[in-house]
Amino acid sequence: MQSPTLTAKVEKPTYFELNNELNMPKNGSIQLAKDKEAVRAYFLEYVNPNTVFFHDLEEKLDYLMDNDFIERPFLEQYSFEFIKKLFRTVYDKKFRFKSFMGAYKFYQQYALKTNDKERILERYEDRIAFNALYLAEGNESFALALAEELISQRFQPATPTFMNAGRKRRGELASCYKISLEDNMNSIGRSINSSLQLSKIGGGVGIGLSNLRAKSDPIKKIENAAGGVVPVMKMFEDSFSYANQLGQRNGSGVVYLSVFHPDIVDFLATRKENADEKVRIKTLSLGLVVPDKFYELIKTNQPMYLFSPYDVERIYGKPFSYVDITVEYENLVNNPEIRKSKVNARELETEISNLQNESGYPYIINIDTVNATNPVYGKIIMSNLCSEILQVMTPSDINEEQGYDTLGTDVVCNLGSTNIANMMASPDFGLSVKTALKALSVVSEKTSTRTVPTINSGNTKYHAVGLGAMNLHGFLANNQMHYGSPESIEFTDMYFLLLNYWTLVASNELAVEKGSFYEFEKSEYADGTYFEKYLPGILTKETLVSEKNKALFDNIFVPTLEDWGTLNISIQAYGLRNAYRQAIAPTGSISYVNEASASLHPLIQKIEERTEGSRGKVYSPAPYLSEATIPYYTSAYDIDQRRIIDVYAAAQKHIDQGMSLTLFTRSEFLPGMYEWKTDSNYPTKKTTRDLNHFRNYAWTKGIKSLYYVRTFTDDGEVGSVNECASCSI
Repeated sequence: MQSPTLTAKVEKPTYFELNNELNMPKNGSIQLAKDKEAVRAYFLEYVNPNTVFFHDLEEKLDYLMDNDFIERPFLEQYSFEFIKKLFRTVYDKKFRFKSFMGAYKFYQQYALKTNDKERILERYEDRIAFNALYLAEGNESFALALAEELISQRFQPATPTFMNAGRKRRGELASCYKISLEDNMNSIGRSINSSLQLSKIGGGVGIGLSNLRAKSDPIKKIENAAGGVVPVMKMFEDSFSYANQLGQRNGSGVVYLSVFHPDIVDFLATRKENADEKVRIKTLSLGLVVPDKFYELIKTNQPMYLFSPYDVERIYGKPFSYVDITVEYENLVNNPEIRKSKVNARELETEISNLQNESGYPYIINIDTVNATNPVYGKIIMSNLCSEILQVMTPSDINEEQGYDTLGTDVVCNLGSTNIANMMASPDFGLSVKTALKALSVVSEKTSTRTVPTINSGNTKYHAVGLGAMNLHGFLANNQMHYGSPESIEFTDMYFLLLNYWTLVASNELAVEKGSFYEFEKSEYADGTYFEKYLPGILTKETLVSEKNKALFDNIFVPTLEDWGTLNISIQAYGLRNAYRQAIAPTGSISYVNEASASLHPLIQKIEERTEGSRGKVYSPAPYLSEATIPYYTSAYDIDQRRIIDVYAAAQKHIDQGMSLTLFTRSEFLPGMYEWKTDSNYPTKKTTRDLNHFRNYAWTKGIKSLYYVRTFTDDGEVGSVNECASCSI
C-alpha cells in the first residue's frame, strides 16, 4: 500500500496569537470569541493539513494495523460492518472542541501520529472508537454504550488508558502503583527493581518506607549499623531518574514514612532548600502517614515518642506499618525492649508546616481515618503518587534468590473520571455510571505487570478501580452556586451518594457474572455493616434543602431507604467484583480535553495561563465562562480553605478510597478571612500556624488525605484579564 497523502502545511499559523488575545482585555471585556477563532484556526492551519488522508475506514484500519500502530486482535473480535457502524455513530455526534486548549491538548498529547510525529493518524472520534472497541472485548452492545459515554464526555478514562487503548506500541493502561518495603536488603533490592520496571512502562510509584529500621539501629546485633531511610530514598531517586519513560518525561515517585518513625526529622529535611547535597532529594515527592495519636499529642502538648521499627517488628511479630500506633502507643512507650527517642509534637508539626510552605510537601495520610472507614478486610498503610489511592496491602517474604517465599499484595491504580456537568445531563445517570465502572473493571483485567508479581497479585485478587469526578466548579458556576456554599456542599453530597450507589450496583452485577473480589466474605459488605450509614437519615430528594438542588435532581433517580436495603441484600447474596470502586484523582490533562475544571478543586483563574513547552503561553477559559458565571469563579486562593475541605468532606462520606485534595494558600491572605488571625501580629501574612489549622480541620472533618499545598506569591503574576476586576464578557 502506498503511503497516505498529506496536504500542504500552513507556513504562518495564527492560532497561538488568537488564543493569546484571550488574555488581553479589550474595552473592559474578555475576548472569549478569540478562543473560538483560535480553535477554528487550529483545525484549519494545523490539524486538517497535517492529518493523513484515507479514502475510507477500511484503508485506514489496514494501514494502522499493517504498520504496527493499532493492534489487530481486538478489532478482529468484531465484524467490519459493526466497526463501521460504531465509527459512524461516533462521527454522527459531530463533536466539536469548545476551547483551543482542549483541542491542543488532545492533538499534542493523545492523538496517534506517524513515527516521525509529523502527521496525525487519528481524530478525537477515532480515539473514542478505539477505546470503546478495545475495552468492550467483542461485546457490541457494550461497545456502543461505552462509545456514547465517551463521545458525550460523561466518562473519561485516565490518560494511560485513553492514550494507549488499542495501540500496538504502548505503555500500560494503569496510572500508577504502590509498593511497600520490608526491613531487609532482599526487599529493598527487589523494590528498586520493581520501581525501575514500573517507571519504564510509564507508571508513577508510591513507596512505603515505614518498615525500614532507623539510622543507627542494629544489624545482626551490631549496634549503629543501619543507615536509615535517607540512603534508600537516594537509591530510589536515582532509579526514577534512570528509568525516564522512554526519554519522554522523568520517572516519578513518592516515598511515605510514618510520623512516628525515628528518621522523621531527617526525612523531612531532605526536601529543604538548604539541605546538604549528600542528603538532598530533588525529585521524589514526600508523604507522611499520620495516626490520630499525633493530633492528640499536639493538642495535649505531651512528649512524643518515636519507635524503632526493628524493635517493634521483633516484639509484635509484624512489620511496623501494620501496628496500630494509636492503640498501642502507651504499650510501646512503656516497653523497655523497644528503643525510642523523644521529640516535641508541636515542634514537629511546625517543621511539617515549614516544609509545606517551602516546597508544598509532604502529603498527609490520616491513616486511622483511612482504616476506620475501610470496608475491605486488611490494613491500609500508605498511598500513591497523588494521595487518592487507599487500598489494603500485605507484606512479602523475599528470599536470597530474590524469589518470594510469601507473595504479598501491592496496588495498581485503574482510574477514570465522570464529568459532573455532562453526567447531570445524562438521559440515564445510572446507566452512565454502570458503563464507566464496567469499563474500568476491564482495565483492571487487562492490566498486567508480571515483572512485579506483588502488583499482579493485588490486581488479580481485588480488581480495584477508582472512578472519580471532575468539573465540579464548572458545574457549580454554570448553575450560579458559589463554591463552598451550603447548597454546593449539598449538591456534592448528593452527587457522590448517587455515584456510590450505582458503582455498587454495577460491581454487584459484575460479581454475578465473574465472581467477587478476594476475601469478600470478610468485608463489611458481606455482613451488611457498610450500609449502616445509609439507614434512616440518608439524603433523599425529600430531604434536600436547596430549591436549586431539588430542581437539578428532579429528573434523576435517587435511591430510597428501600432501594439501599434491596442493594444490601443483593450484595450480601452475590458479592462485589471490585474491592474498591471510587477515588478522586487530580485529572490534569484529561480535564482540558473535557473542557472541564480539574477534579473537585475550585479554579485558580478565570483565564488559566499555562506554559506549553517551547510554544510559550497558552490560555484556557473557565468552563461556561459568561457574564452570568463570572461572579461564581472566585479563585481557589481567595476561598476560605475550610470551605474547600467542607466540599471534599461531603464527597468523602461516599468514597471508599481517597481524594487528591490540594490546599491553595497566599503568602498574604485577604483581610478578615480567618478569625484566628484577627488578633495576630500578622493579620494577613501566612504562617505555619495557618497550615496547622487547615490540617487539623481536615482531620476533624474526616478527610483521609491531603495532597499538595500550593502557595501564591502576590507579586508573581503579570497583568492579565484575571487582574481586571471590572472585566465583562
